[in-house]
Amino acid sequence: MFSAGCQQAGDDTATGAAPRPERRGHLVTTVVTERAPVSTQHERPGTLRLRRVVRLYAEEEGRIEQLDVFEGDRVEPSELLVRLEDDVLRAELDKARATLAQERLDLKRFQDLAARNAASQDDLAQARTALALAEADLKLLELRLADTRITAPFAGIVTQRFAEPGDFVTKNTQLLTLADPGSLVAEIYVSELVLPHISAGDPARIRIDALGGERFAGEILRIHPTLSEANRQARVEIRFDAIPAGARAGQFVRAELATAAVARLLVPFRALRQDRDGQFVWVMDEDGQAARRPVRTGLRIADQVEILHGIDAGARVITRGFLGIAEGEKLTRVDDDEGPSLATPDATSEAVDSMP
Repeated sequence: MFSAGCQQAGDDTATGAAPRPERRGHLVTTVVTERAPVSTQHERPGTLRLRRVVRLYAEEEGRIEQLDVFEGDRVEPSELLVRLEDDVLRAELDKARATLAQERLDLKRFQDLAARNAASQDDLAQARTALALAEADLKLLELRLADTRITAPFAGIVTQRFAEPGDFVTKNTQLLTLADPGSLVAEIYVSELVLPHISAGDPARIRIDALGGERFAGEILRIHPTLSEANRQARVEIRFDAIPAGARAGQFVRAELATAAVARLLVPFRALRQDRDGQFVWVMDEDGQAARRPVRTGLRIADQVEILHGIDAGARVITRGFLGIAEGEKLTRVDDDEGPSLATPDATSEAVDSMP
């Protein structure tokens, strides 16, 4: 009798009753985080710009006698572009030459007199000074005469013309603007989050909307050292391997940059939560319970986001099942979420945007 009573109290199987099912926790799917090298591509809008542009000014005043080039004309190095009238300067130059010749004769005369003790050393010194001044005056006039001829400093294209033959111009009047078409570059702005992962010489591809969908090869020429305080972006210049026909300064471009592979900790973007306290993720801790972890994010890569701070590799992050979840709640994994395989060395096909 006693043994039968104990059996009835402690074992449902003796009576044929089914065992009570274990209570399940909150159902979720998870992904285990890991650090893996990720190479990313960034597309940035920009503008074509000429790096080498020269503004040509009049260095002498006078009337323009020759100005035969117009906007769009190509010029060769040392080609004469502008000629100013020079009659007055040539007359002054002839006068300076005559003065110089006279000063040379005077110096020779004083040297002969000094040799016979008929002239003092002061007279001889004054004659030498007068000769030096005459030589300097002559050189100055020769330079001024050369300044009435303005030549092209390099092979280029005239982009602006500000005067006409017959105009009287004064010193420092701009006459022409000359640009080097070979200096055409694409100028874009890159986020501070991307800058550490690019460098001069890295390959790039440039698409010019006005020329269709073709992508032209290039490389990063220069990364400017300062960032804009408004958007925390730096100016980056990209040069073409070969400047395409039809490319012009001012055209809109889209440049693609590929960063070197960097080890990043990525989680699916849908796992990222946000409330008034900021961004966070839910994780399943070692006891199988829900735990909230505040995080700081970096780049968004396709449908994944980089975690800079808050969780470590190996954390089991919840990706689905957020409705009704609470801190410390018992969890049951329905199925692990493998997620997209972007965290690989060759994952370069997706565009990347900066997280706010």
